[in-house]
Amino acid sequence: MTYPRAWLIWIIGVFAYLVAVSQRTSFGVVGLEATERFHASAAQISFFTVLQLLVYAALQIPVGVLVDRFGSRAMLAGGAVLMGLGQLELAFADSIPGGVLGRVLVGAGDAMTFVSVIRLIPLWFAPSKVPLLTQLTGMSGQLGQLFSVVPFAIILHAAGWTPAFLTLAGMSGLAVVLVLVLLQDLPPGHPAPKPSQGLRATGVSLSAAWRQPGTRLGMWSHFTVQFSGTVFAMTWGYPFLLSAQGLDAVTASALMALYVAAAIAAGPLMGSFVARHPLRRSTMVLLISGATAAAWAAVLLQPARSPLWLLASLVVVLAVGGPGSMIGFDFARTFNPAHRIGTATGIVNVGGFMAALLAIFLIGVTLDALHLAGFSPAGLYSLDAFRLAFCVQFVLLAGGAGAILVIRRKVRRQMAAQGVVVPPLLKTLAGRRRPAAERRRDP
Repeated sequence: MTYPRAWLIWIIGVFAYLVAVSQRTSFGVVGLEATERFHASAAQISFFTVLQLLVYAALQIPVGVLVDRFGSRAMLAGGAVLMGLGQLELAFADSIPGGVLGRVLVGAGDAMTFVSVIRLIPLWFAPSKVPLLTQLTGMSGQLGQLFSVVPFAIILHAAGWTPAFLTLAGMSGLAVVLVLVLLQDLPPGHPAPKPSQGLRATGVSLSAAWRQPGTRLGMWSHFTVQFSGTVFAMTWGYPFLLSAQGLDAVTASALMALYVAAAIAAGPLMGSFVARHPLRRSTMVLLISGATAAAWAAVLLQPARSPLWLLASLVVVLAVGGPGSMIGFDFARTFNPAHRIGTATGIVNVGGFMAALLAIFLIGVTLDALHLAGFSPAGLYSLDAFRLAFCVQFVLLAGGAGAILVIRRKVRRQMAAQGVVVPPLLKTLAGRRRPAAERRRDP
């Protein structure tokens, strides 16, 4: 059932996530300013985001365990406090160590947010609403990226570095107040979670979540479709559009806003697809991965700068990867019991951000190496240098797709042993009515 206060609880959680996304992606539009402020190289600038994502990814599993133990309210409030402190540090930092400390705090607070919001949904809403609301959560959170692309960028260019980051810190403060005053962990009458039984019990829960092939399928799905858009939005998209493609700041900001709009538009469609065709969740992940590779190939193989329509097409494809990555969390939900959802969701969330930090770091190192070798006389962020550096993504896309195919076979063997058989794709496309058990769980 859906409880009366469920929508208020969800809105507060979504706002906290929106704030977290704005904090996470804010560095993506200050790459050129940060290079000047900190006198940093491309590898050093990439290190800011890599370390932030490393902290985020490293904390996902501990956060999943903690949110199962202490609830979403405490974790969301704590995460907002950490992000606010991180942005305060960054607002006044004028050296690389100070800036890195700020991003580490932001990464730690961000890590505590999404898993906590996702855990609220199956507790407060009927199961039939969960897939769509999961997509809407991710979609709504993308408005935070829109804030970093437009208002934050305007404040940055009009008022300067410090006022811009103080604005982000203020948003975190507002999130803390709303969460503590209005958010509840459990609906009325819902049994409280059992007290923790210590490290051994935690280890057993973590091991059980990992041994479930559906959890690992979710992790590799998230790994494969989420990272490329994150790389583009958080670090290298803005420099690529400005320096390599020669766009002006207004056009580049418009494309980044298109990224957010496309993700918002794709979210409900993806949620509806998952609810109607759970048998084809992994197939959709593979299709998105193939489209991502094709879009990048089309841009990088251009003999000169890409036309605006092609760059816009790339942005739209990358944006679809955000809602597509939410399929991984649906695997975690459907293949794990309720008391283990936070842990399983944390495992899944590690995937995309590990891939993103690898890609961001390797792209930065490649750009620096090419510049030092004299390959890019046009500058550190030249088009030729980006062409080679961005090829790192094809390796990660291929590796992730291969892992999905391997683990999907294990999942389907497990389901077959339980009497659930995945029909041929053509039958699904023809709209064959599926048994309830198939509609509930299958990939």
